[in-house]
Amino acid sequence: MDTGATTEIEVAQLLINTLHLDQSPGEIQPDEPLFGDGLGLDSIDALEIALAISKVYGFALKSDEGRAHQVFASLRNLTRYIDAHRIR
Repeated sequence: MDTGATTEIEVAQLLINTLHLDQSPGEIQPDEPLFGDGLGLDSIDALEIALAISKVYGFALKSDEGRAHQVFASLRNLTRYIDAHRIR
């Protein structure tokens, strides 16, 4: 299964498991906003997601990078960021 590429379905499942969402991975649209009008996540959710990403993929998302808003903008952006920075 590990082809070295992170899939949007894989990251969607991580979001669902981490935040206990009542959705299936296919229901989270790749370009839908994760915060606000989209999935409706908040800053606490972002912290939980960052921690889960650290545990699963082996790198820390740092809020001081200034790109956090862009990285967390959508499932697609988050997946691309993980794919580019993952250690495992």
